[in-house]
Amino acid sequence: MSKLKIAIQKSGRLSEKSIKLLEECGIKFPNGGGKLITEATNFPIEILFLRDDDIPQYVEQQVADLGIIGENVLVESKKKINLVEKLGFSSCRLSLAVPKETQYESLEFFRNKRIATSYPNILSEYFQKLQIEVTIEVISGSVEIAPGIGLADGICDIVSSGSTLLSNGLKEVEKVLDSQAVLVANHDLEDSKKQILEKLLFRIQSVRKAKENKYILLNTPNSKLEKIKTILPGMNSPTILPLAKESWSSLHSVIREDKFWEVIDELKEAGAEGILVIPIEKMIV
Repeated sequence: MSKLKIAIQKSGRLSEKSIKLLEECGIKFPNGGGKLITEATNFPIEILFLRDDDIPQYVEQQVADLGIIGENVLVESKKKINLVEKLGFSSCRLSLAVPKETQYESLEFFRNKRIATSYPNILSEYFQKLQIEVTIEVISGSVEIAPGIGLADGICDIVSSGSTLLSNGLKEVEKVLDSQAVLVANHDLEDSKKQILEKLLFRIQSVRKAKENKYILLNTPNSKLEKIKTILPGMNSPTILPLAKESWSSLHSVIREDKFWEVIDELKEAGAEGILVIPIEKMIV
């Protein structure tokens, strides 16, 4: 029977969240003892634990069928692989930063300047489009130290909260690229492996939809039902059940979490009471 080989980061920023995603998809596998490869016990998949920067090459060369990497790594690698799905976690950005005391007004600041980065391909294309000449100093790690030791006038590096920049006396001045975890695949998956990938994607999308939505229950006078339905529609339409209290109903629906706080005051003003918001474990639509 065919099995998909999926490569994930063996340690670091993406590793724990990639493992958690597979577990939330109901995929069980032994994970421990420093293993570099393990096999799921209930799904036709093998998991390879590799360096993040190596995963695009392994996928391109068909050593692995799939990989979970940062979008920044995908773009920088220039490998001939397919972006299959954006996964919605490990969001960050690739940004330009300069010493905090620097007077910065625009990207013209960087003309003929030296910039230290681990992402020379992305940075080179970025400034080529702007027609700004820069010198790129390629560093594999500890990029933040470069201005302090006189190697560069600024840096281009991954930023999440910005605390690392601040602790190294730097300030973020321009965003170059938004990034998040992505699922990638090689170009030549066999049909049998494509079928397994479809099943995996179905699980991933169900998990993601569940995280993005909440189940909401509320009580309302029947006289207010129509107004509340317009405020809080369900996926197709809300479920409405009569309560023991005369002329009252319980309304059940699903709402995107990022929209809930926008409508909560409207619901209360419209007469909704006893509002409950419940996490959804899986969501099949």
